[in-house]
Amino acid sequence: MDFTNFDFDQLFGMKDDTNPLMMLIWILPIIIFIFYGQRIQLYVTSGEIKKGIKKLGGFREESRNELINYVNKHLNPKDNPEKKIDQFLDYFTIMPVDMDPNGIVEKVQHTVRSREDYTREHVKSLFSEINDVELSKTQTLLEIASSLQMIHKIINHMFLTAKKQNNYPLILPLQMILPFIMEQAEAMKEAIPVFKRGQPVGDGIGPMVVGKMMLHSPKEIVAFQTAVAKTEFESRKLFLLKAEGPGSTVGRPADALESIISENKLDAIIMIDAALKMEGEDSASVARGFGAAIGGIGTEKFHIEAIATKKQIPIFSIVVKQSVKEAITLMTKEIADQADDVRLQVYEMIRENTKEGQSVAIIGVGNTVGVPQ
Repeated sequence: MDFTNFDFDQLFGMKDDTNPLMMLIWILPIIIFIFYGQRIQLYVTSGEIKKGIKKLGGFREESRNELINYVNKHLNPKDNPEKKIDQFLDYFTIMPVDMDPNGIVEKVQHTVRSREDYTREHVKSLFSEINDVELSKTQTLLEIASSLQMIHKIINHMFLTAKKQNNYPLILPLQMILPFIMEQAEAMKEAIPVFKRGQPVGDGIGPMVVGKMMLHSPKEIVAFQTAVAKTEFESRKLFLLKAEGPGSTVGRPADALESIISENKLDAIIMIDAALKMEGEDSASVARGFGAAIGGIGTEKFHIEAIATKKQIPIFSIVVKQSVKEAITLMTKEIADQADDVRLQVYEMIRENTKEGQSVAIIGVGNTVGVPQ
């Protein structure tokens, strides 16, 4: 192609009889877009992000008010709890330095457990009398309100920084992640009434399955907020583990497993948990696999894997797929209906992978709110 003969007059329609006004009307926007395009894009995107931040601010206020109303109405606080609760909402956690990763799991576990212990003791100090179930529910509501406050602060900070500098490349990642953040924030907001009423959430399917298997068996507390029941199935010894319900807690399954294994020989570990479904997968679908099925910050998973590796115990898993929203809001009928099927699959897994006379630990992983044993 010969570019030397390119006719710019023809391209832009600039002939002798061209109306100068019409030419200006369509060339002017091009010039404006060339010099101010990024700024225009910034204004358009800012509008969408502002709406999201306003919504997040509403969620933050709503969760705080719900928590204060719940405490005042149900728990008979000694004094006005608002000031103390506002202090809790601003609490932050500084993770340990990880330049030298040796021992980092123990450090993270210590930091997180210290925070949990501190919050528990200070929530207790607000009330003349509070039982363990109400204490765990209040602690969970506090965590939800605190998380929503932190999300609002971070997103607002990122937005204001980008806007202050008129920096479109800085605001672009914020625009991309905002839908995911909003999905999680909305799920947390909708979880508040469920935890207030002490109803089971989707994440509780693991404890629900094991809780059903524990029925009619004597239970004991084997680790902090974690219960165990010993039973038998087709000449195999079973150790059934779950967080102590019906409070809102995930227990400490790694500590419980360590306690059991210090006195017993285990031949297999089976873990049952909720898992996030991929787009296109059906909610409440069940899948089997290998390895420790447990979420969270990773410290419990690390210790369970370490115990299993040291003792050469295989770990099998069964998960029930669900969305983020389903995991922390009221358990749907479809998920609850899978409990019996998963229980049958656990028994099938025991038959397939162990022999008579062997021992198996079965761990129901997840928040056990509303799920007794």
